Amino acid sequence: MYGVDRIAHHLVRDRICTDARAVVTGAGSGIGRAFALELARRGGEVVCADIDATRAAETVDLIASTTGRPAHSVECDVADRTQVEALVASSCTVFDGPPTLVINNAGVGIGGRRVGEIGFDDWNWALGINLWGVVHGCELFAPLLRDAGRGGIINVASAAGFAAAPSMAAYNVSKAGVMSLSETLAAELAGSGVAVTVLCPTFVKTNVARDGRITAGSRKLAGRLMQLTGISPDGVAAQTLDAHDLRRLYVVPQLDANIIWHLKRHFPVPYVRGLGLVTRYLPAS
Repeated sequence: MYGVDRIAHHLVRDRICTDARAVVTGAGSGIGRAFALELARRGGEVVCADIDATRAAETVDLIASTTGRPAHSVECDVADRTQVEALVASSCTVFDGPPTLVINNAGVGIGGRRVGEIGFDDWNWALGINLWGVVHGCELFAPLLRDAGRGGIINVASAAGFAAAPSMAAYNVSKAGVMSLSETLAAELAGSGVAVTVLCPTFVKTNVARDGRITAGSRKLAGRLMQLTGISPDGVAAQTLDAHDLRRLYVVPQLDANIIWHLKRHFPVPYVRGLGLVTRYLPAS
């Protein structure tokens, strides 16, 4: 499918992701940094937002050294609505108007404990960044793009949004919410000139497991799976931008994610029962 998208992408006339005025959250590393670099390669100007100001500045330096394109760093905790409001204001100042593309990418990893053992602090942390961060981005940026009558929004979810893997409830719920929000937003923006895409990968070679709140056993398992099935964030970013130009709603970039997608859709009850059996073999925390 990726090859087909690449061919079709060259035939698209109105490319949202070429010469974009883009805002990318979580741009200090991983998929966010890959998005920022790829957009710059496509002639874009990028506002790189991250909770870590140093990482955001590093991405800006990479863009300058590899592409020569303008880029700007903004410190922003997406879980804090006032900081996202400030990001909107600074982006509109930088671009002398609204952005043409917003990528709500910032996210954290969490897992290894069952419901009832997670604790509300971890629930609030995960939902605050992974879900409310995207809600803030959509609620504040979508009206600007709608009024402009053009542009796009890419929300980074995960295959976890439909896979419902045991011992990952907080992460699953946050990413399922991002999927539902994206689908709703796509329906609301239909015919407006604004495209919506939701990215649902499995393992991408980033620091999300290392930097997240993940138990030792689950981190070890995630590391093994990352080595076996993980893909490059650069490839994910390029594929997603190509798909967004084609106005695709869903990007499910890996074979394992596609298999899970179809199993869950066509055999939902056997799928969930199978997950119950998997629970017996999960690593100890």
